[in-house]
Amino acid sequence: MHTYDEKKKQPQQRPLLLNRYEKGELLGVGNFACVYHARHISTGDEVAIKVVEKSKIFKSELSKEHIEREIAVLYRLRHPNIVRLFEVMASKTKIYIVMEYVRGGDLLHKLSTDGALSEAVGRKFFQQLISAVKFCHARGVYHRDIKLENLLVDEKGDLKLSDFGLSAVAEQKRAAALFSTMCGTPAYVAPELLAHRAYDAARADVWSCGVVLFGLQAGYLPFRDINGKAMGHRIRKGEVRYPKSFSSDLTGLLRRIFVPDPTKRITISEIMETSWFRKDFREVKLYDRCSSLDNIEYEHTPGGS
Repeated sequence: MHTYDEKKKQPQQRPLLLNRYEKGELLGVGNFACVYHARHISTGDEVAIKVVEKSKIFKSELSKEHIEREIAVLYRLRHPNIVRLFEVMASKTKIYIVMEYVRGGDLLHKLSTDGALSEAVGRKFFQQLISAVKFCHARGVYHRDIKLENLLVDEKGDLKLSDFGLSAVAEQKRAAALFSTMCGTPAYVAPELLAHRAYDAARADVWSCGVVLFGLQAGYLPFRDINGKAMGHRIRKGEVRYPKSFSSDLTGLLRRIFVPDPTKRITISEIMETSWFRKDFREVKLYDRCSSLDNIEYEHTPGGS
């Protein structure tokens, strides 16, 4: 029989998720879900688990679609610069999305801590972002919310694209992907989205990538007026003030991205052919994990909640 003091000395066992993941610290809280750090009790592997309350999402069709879309898209994509989805489980009351745990935080936090990045470091992150976005587009997936907060950095210093909740999937990969839903974060959206007409999602993603690149190199965003109307005007006109610290090649690339007319804007393939982008660029091996969005199934945890 244990004495009171012996019981006090024993480490308190952390609660388990899905009967096999030791629940760790809370990483983030949203309207419909919480994200926890967790560790597999057998392998010791670290993961991030998004716990979604069914009662909350089923009250809102939009949020239900948001969660289902993120799951379907992540199952479809496997790339070293995209957050990996390991498994999805469901109980009567919750949905558990088990994902890769990215230790280093997001690029917005990195910029707020370190300030503007060197051109070499910014180029590396941009190369990895473009590689991931190209991979998505080739599979008919368009992110539509590319921003610094959705770009995570792992312990090796590599970028991971995350949060596909607002992404869109084209029925025909080879056709131009035209969408009409206004989404994204205002400071990152392309001017054609502000017109509330059908737009080419691939070209809109390119604009957002340009906003990210500018932010990485300047330490602030190119369109950041407190007055939303003034910011919208600058976005529609493509009015950008380039810091003198930018190299001529970097400025030249950004000028080709911030073209208000999407049909004249540089494409992902053209970006990858520029001399600025090609410097020290290393191709990655790409492969598909799942070819269909129809093969997603929920597994139920015995006795889970």
